[in-house]
Amino acid sequence: MSVRVALLCLLGALVLPVAAQDRLPPAPYAYQQLNDPAKEARAKALMEELRCLVCQGQSIADSDAPLAGDMRHEVRSKIAAGESPDEIKAWLVARYGNWVTYDPPFDGATALLWLGPLLFLAIGGWLAFGRFRRGGDEAEDKT
Repeated sequence: MSVRVALLCLLGALVLPVAAQDRLPPAPYAYQQLNDPAKEARAKALMEELRCLVCQGQSIADSDAPLAGDMRHEVRSKIAAGESPDEIKAWLVARYGNWVTYDPPFDGATALLWLGPLLFLAIGGWLAFGRFRRGGDEAEDKT
């Protein structure tokens, strides 16, 4: 009996990834530009500022991930409806969090992100200063 359960679990583990594949067609504005060039330019500029949540190193304008396509569709649809890029960005941040932007605001959650490089620079300067000061004392002792 336990062998059958184990085989069923193994079969389920092999079949589930196939069942999870995205079979839906892409959203209409995922790969189609807006007819108005000015609106498309605003949408493209905003898409360059937004991070793909799947790829994390690419903007949604450059990513081929299905989620990035859905986000491009949302941006273009909202631009076509007359919303401003700031309103759309605020909506996406509310939905996905500050990680979706390449320029997260300074707050408690991102303080280490903003202040971390300065902290490491200060620690490095302090260590280098201590090392150089010790090196100078050793040179005076040898003479």
